[in-house]
Amino acid sequence: MSTSQYTRLVSAATVGALVLPVAGCAAIGLPGSEADAAPTAAARVVVSGSFQGAGASSQESAMEAWITGFQEQHPEADISYDPVGSGDGREAFLAGGTAFGASDVALSDEEMAASGPACDGGNAIDLPVYISPIAVAFNLDGVEQLNLSSDVIAKIFTGQITRWNDPAIVAANPEAKLPALGITPVHRSDDSGTTENFTDYLHATASEAWPHTPDGIWPLPEGFAAEGTGGVTDTVRSTPGGITYADASRTTDLGRAAILVGDEYVPYSADAAAAVVDVSPRIENRYEHDLAFSLDRTIDKPFAYPMVLVSYLVVCSRYDDRAKGTFVKEFVDYVASTEGQERAAEAAGSAVISPDVQDWIGAAAKAIYLTQERPEEQAG
Repeated sequence: MSTSQYTRLVSAATVGALVLPVAGCAAIGLPGSEADAAPTAAARVVVSGSFQGAGASSQESAMEAWITGFQEQHPEADISYDPVGSGDGREAFLAGGTAFGASDVALSDEEMAASGPACDGGNAIDLPVYISPIAVAFNLDGVEQLNLSSDVIAKIFTGQITRWNDPAIVAANPEAKLPALGITPVHRSDDSGTTENFTDYLHATASEAWPHTPDGIWPLPEGFAAEGTGGVTDTVRSTPGGITYADASRTTDLGRAAILVGDEYVPYSADAAAAVVDVSPRIENRYEHDLAFSLDRTIDKPFAYPMVLVSYLVVCSRYDDRAKGTFVKEFVDYVASTEGQERAAEAAGSAVISPDVQDWIGAAAKAIYLTQERPEEQAG
């Protein structure tokens, strides 16, 4: 059985078990119900106007693909996306400045509680639309892959390991030609969901070497800082001996690490990243239709790659602006669709979300309330 087949089987069993206890299942809409039936082309909703989103730079390539595909179906919609980083994206959304946000971490309880004004008296919800491994990427002439444990990675980024021929790196890579070259760690300068996911992984798996609380703001002064995914990867490309962490889709021309999972070193892959999500629980006690996950970073199975990010679309449960709300409903539905997910996978190398999660997101899109809707529209 392939990794992909295994993860989808796990997903079906795990997600199916998770959905039963959730209050209001009838409102969510179970797969196969009439509410989940795909609309026909004749019933397609017209979307028109200009709409803005902002947030995670990890989603940039996928977002470009989603916008292109959506505008092919809705040519009267003008959509822009600013990859300013997860933190700034959440801030802009909660200030009411964008139709949607995008973030590599789910909204905090405090952010959720503060979302009422931006959501016209409703609330924000997180919808997981983009799953991608985080790669530890480096610039070493002639070296394409290295085995690195989380302990070694943590010591590199804290400045405890400073040269590429350090005994701890050599021991895990006896066949690699490692130079006596200084290591230059490069981290994000902006408030980054990728940083929060990366530091969460280190804290969960190498807490002695990385005692810092997971956060989107880099906690240490060591190394160079650069803004956005493109900033850190471009810095490493121009810096022999450089190393960074970034969405894997933006590191294809750099060397990359296989990380220690259990007793085996596992290279990144979309399927292995999706496996972690498939076996991770949803965060409890959130608003209805919020789909935030608590990722299992300590999984020890070699089919999984736990240095992963789940990136969310952040939208409102209610829109007084009917044009904006209609756009959000349709855009969310497209992004989570099979076509949307395949476009993102082709453009960014991301994992396709499971059918169960697709169904949940589709139901969440249908439940978004537009004020002054006719009763028959709201019922549908």
